[in-house]
Amino acid sequence: MFEVKEKPRLVERAYLVSVIQREDERLNALSMVEELEELVANLGIQVVRKEVVRTRKTFPGHLLGKGKFEETIRQVARHNCDVIIFDNEISPSQQRNWEEASKVLVIDRHEIILDVFAERAQTREASLQVRLARLEYSLPRLRRAWTHLGRQRGGGVTQRGEGEAQIELDQRMLRDKIASTKREIAQVAVRRKVSRKKRHRIPLPIIALVGYTNAGKSTLLNALSGSSVLSADKLFATLDPTSRKVSLPGGKPVVLTDTVGFIRKLPHRLVDAFRATLEETLVSDLLLHVVDLSNPEFEEQMNTTSELLTELGAEEKTILTVFNKIDLDETSTNAIRGKVLSPDAVFISSHTGEGIEELLKRMDLLLGGKIAVKRYLIPHKDYSLVSRMRMEGCLISEQTDQDGVWVEANPKGRLSSDLEAYCVSLVK
Repeated sequence: MFEVKEKPRLVERAYLVSVIQREDERLNALSMVEELEELVANLGIQVVRKEVVRTRKTFPGHLLGKGKFEETIRQVARHNCDVIIFDNEISPSQQRNWEEASKVLVIDRHEIILDVFAERAQTREASLQVRLARLEYSLPRLRRAWTHLGRQRGGGVTQRGEGEAQIELDQRMLRDKIASTKREIAQVAVRRKVSRKKRHRIPLPIIALVGYTNAGKSTLLNALSGSSVLSADKLFATLDPTSRKVSLPGGKPVVLTDTVGFIRKLPHRLVDAFRATLEETLVSDLLLHVVDLSNPEFEEQMNTTSELLTELGAEEKTILTVFNKIDLDETSTNAIRGKVLSPDAVFISSHTGEGIEELLKRMDLLLGGKIAVKRYLIPHKDYSLVSRMRMEGCLISEQTDQDGVWVEANPKGRLSSDLEAYCVSLVK
């Protein structure tokens, strides 16, 4: 049965390469290589050497010119490296050319991200999404993965021609696996939709945590909810969406959801594959854009998150910027830049709890403006409606007199319709 080949676990020493065409790209390229090094380290691979190479033009065969190509091959051999990893996206033909010349494994940033996702995926849905992305990535690289592709099959004595090449059979099986995986993902998406509908029967506001990977979203979720979701100082520590119930200062309960972190040069196939995982951003009432203020590249990370939110269709959502990790020394200078970039932002430390109270108040204020507050007179015989308002967290105040119960509330959905006949006025 056809399987996509995994990289051998013997890979231990890596040579990182980033190719640029303009000198003004060097600083950004160095930052990207540092991030790639952290991704590679998360897979247990030692980075022996890293290099940013400038070329005057594009070389379709090897990405580099002949001289630099041969020099890199010598350096790889000299440092006894097992793998060359490009920060740039390389084509299947470039991959083959490098592997034939260097005699070592050659991969790019996209494949590293796929491997990190594969190691961190915990739920069935996340595993399926990673599997789909990997299958789609592997399809044009089949010739690299197999040594028996020249064999012919299907030709018989009574048939003309050599028959069907093994690579054609493998490609067909791979496409069948892609189609089958997509069907499974669709089934999981249906189940998620059903679960979401059940959750919305009690229509609590939804707040989604979004931001660059390792910005501290899971730590913030724990700080706000008192839970113990996995949080670690590494890229993509959390892949599966996690939801917890949180009470705001006014007593209103909300659902807080942690989502997968974003990263620069995120493969488009992963954006598409994880669209179901990121659906929480599309159905939420409020987005908390969590930013690691201690990172010198925090502005670039903010731009990456904004671009991906636009790609997901969530740019019209109400977004509150939350600058995190203000307890670290590196944030003192960055805080000034942060206030200029986002004057309405909240500054917090998920680790020490500083600023958390202010964040909760801002969340309460932003959500309060989303739903109109109305005044109702509920007859004593229909007091069950007051109980429903209290259960759904939309009851703001109540006062009993001889005519009934006067309440102020901001109900949603079916409850709002059921209360319409009892509405007296809109509270300004």
